Amino acid sequence: MVHTGLDLLLRDTSSLKNRNIALIANQTSIDRDLEYSWSTLKKKGIAIQRIFSPEHGLFATEQDQVAVGDQPASGVQTVSLYGDSAETLLPAERFLQDIDLVMFDIQDIGTRYYTYSNTLAMFMEALDGRDTEIIVLDRPNPLGGRAVEGPMPDPAYRSFVGILPVPPRHGMTVGELALYYRDYKKLDIDLTVVGMEGWSRSMLFPETGLPWVVPSPNMPDWETALVYPGMCLFEGLNVSEGRGTTTPFLHFGAPFIEPENLRRKMASFGLEGVRFRPIYFKPSFHKFAGRTLGGLFLHIDDPHAFRPFTTGIALAAALHECYPDELEFLEEVYEFNNVHPAFDLLCGSGKQRSSIKKNAPLREIAAGWERDEAAFATVKRRFHLYE
Repeated sequence: MVHTGLDLLLRDTSSLKNRNIALIANQTSIDRDLEYSWSTLKKKGIAIQRIFSPEHGLFATEQDQVAVGDQPASGVQTVSLYGDSAETLLPAERFLQDIDLVMFDIQDIGTRYYTYSNTLAMFMEALDGRDTEIIVLDRPNPLGGRAVEGPMPDPAYRSFVGILPVPPRHGMTVGELALYYRDYKKLDIDLTVVGMEGWSRSMLFPETGLPWVVPSPNMPDWETALVYPGMCLFEGLNVSEGRGTTTPFLHFGAPFIEPENLRRKMASFGLEGVRFRPIYFKPSFHKFAGRTLGGLFLHIDDPHAFRPFTTGIALAAALHECYPDELEFLEEVYEFNNVHPAFDLLCGSGKQRSSIKKNAPLREIAAGWERDEAAFATVKRRFHLYE
């Protein structure tokens, strides 16, 4: 069984005595006994001055892109790092002045646009040049540490879903991402990573022996995390990504989709590790709430062979080819950005959307990021903490 960075830290907390500590955490910050980190540390005589919570709140009570308010449930002052403006994504100066140690302990899901790792990156920027230590308590990448998939983001498309200069599926733990980002940005910060015991890069989450604690309202299980690098792209389309149902991201739909027709198109791509089942469903909230939608359900046969980002692009391409007059790329404000469409922010540029609208072959579209994948796979090895 894997022992997390928190597990290792709790073996000896003497270095935390008499420190002014802030914790960046949510409900995934648990020890082996399912105790929250702030509670366990308190029992060991370690006082937490303040908790900074990410998007969705300390207990993942809020939906996506919803400002988070007061959260008194922990018994510790809790400050949201996700409010109603881009400025709230950074800690206010008044919340840092009395802190000399920040600890980060949140379960990430291995995708660039899942915002928790971006919260870490932005907090590191806020500590640049300060006499404040930051400790990252490492946890597994649920998607493993080997596969890299998708294009590197264009810096011109930097947003809260693209702070980190990594592909959509990056194959790094949060600790490794922190080391990489410090080097990339040349940050002057006192960074320590408390690594794990028992984790290897070949492991997918079910192999860790750790319980899955829901990190956000629409991430109910590991299989959802597995499809997320591709299915999150649907946040940028006028197609339901399954929010408002019990299996978000594992299925999608829209009023204009004829499921059997779309399944036949997807079969022509010959994608590995995944099959598609025609479905109809009715979301209780979010896009098309209360309407019956046609769509497809993703069944993952081989998680090691499955390429989630490629699958997401293939689905978007198939939708455009089958329904060119109905499919839309949404252009409203997305994660505080009103400059680029959401689909482009997620992909990291407008290249993929442009290729899809031209009905370019999937093989040609995917070839556009193969060089990025190879280059990043080489770069990231410098920051690997595990074999």
